[in-house]
Amino acid sequence: QVQLVESGGDLVRPGGSLRLSCAASGSIVSIYFMDWYRQAPGKQRESVAVTSSDGTINYADSVKGRFTISRDNAKNTVYLQMNYLKPEDTAVYYCKTTVLITTGYTLVSWGQGTQVTVSS
Repeated sequence: QVQLVESGGDLVRPGGSLRLSCAASGSIVSIYFMDWYRQAPGKQRESVAVTSSDGTINYADSVKGRFTISRDNAKNTVYLQMNYLKPEDTAVYYCKTTVLITTGYTLVSWGQGTQVTVSS
């Protein structure tokens, strides 16, 4: 199994910054993808940023130029640096991983979510 622990959500003013972290642990052989999603009230969960083991990164158009995803493979941790935050960035942010585990299976896991609120 894989456990994900997220942190970093907070209340921040428009234009401010936050850094989210998500640490994976458990029966991990390798991590293929480490992604960030978000879900605003009344809306569907959407992809924010995706990073793969080969270094490929993709961002949602709404966050390009403001958010940066990065990985520390030695720590099995993914980060999301969020700058120039807007009220429309308010959401619960979820970490998602796609992992090869010791049994030989590929496992998709979600974090518990961390609340980001952008408001003056």
